Amino acid sequence: MIQPFQKITAKNIPLPIKDIDTDMIIPAQYLTKTDSSGYGENLFERLRNDDPNFPLNQEKYKDGKILTTRSNFGCGSSREHAVWALLQWGIRVVIAPSFADIFFNNAAKNGLVLVRLPEEVVETILKDSESGEYIISVDLESQKITLPDGTIYDFPFDSFRKECILKGLDDLAYIQSVNQEIEKWHEKRKSKIFYSTLTRNF
Repeated sequence: MIQPFQKITAKNIPLPIKDIDTDMIIPAQYLTKTDSSGYGENLFERLRNDDPNFPLNQEKYKDGKILTTRSNFGCGSSREHAVWALLQWGIRVVIAPSFADIFFNNAAKNGLVLVRLPEEVVETILKDSESGEYIISVDLESQKITLPDGTIYDFPFDSFRKECILKGLDDLAYIQSVNQEIEKWHEKRKSKIFYSTLTRNF
């Protein structure tokens, strides 16, 4: 199961960096564990250690649940740990012009909502978020994002993944949720095969 998501209104954290790869999100030395917990404290560790002014080090962005960044976020290796680290830090939404394909799929499976917006809109959000008081609303059900000035943007989202995230279902939980339908299909198929065999014998 994943944490259900419908709508969130929260502070935005600006991260004006392009091509952030999964090793920057969660360094490789933390990938030796066998479970999916305990990664949040190491999110962007090298960047946080190298730069005291890195956004996640700043008090004004504390408790931010939305992260806005530049294009090709999540590139590099396919580690699912990068998504786990973001969620465990408390981030539920990432806004960017584009995302790496594998990261995009990993995010959808774990309930991290990725919002694709035009580059010029993202740049405006990054600039205006420097105050530390920039509040954004993201509504997955309607696929709309509302900025503090009331401007609303639509964003694309895969319909299957949307249904899963709204209901809090990972891939296994989704299959279990339709078990009855699957069993009915198998029973119907068996009866058709039996009937077809019976008619051929006569």
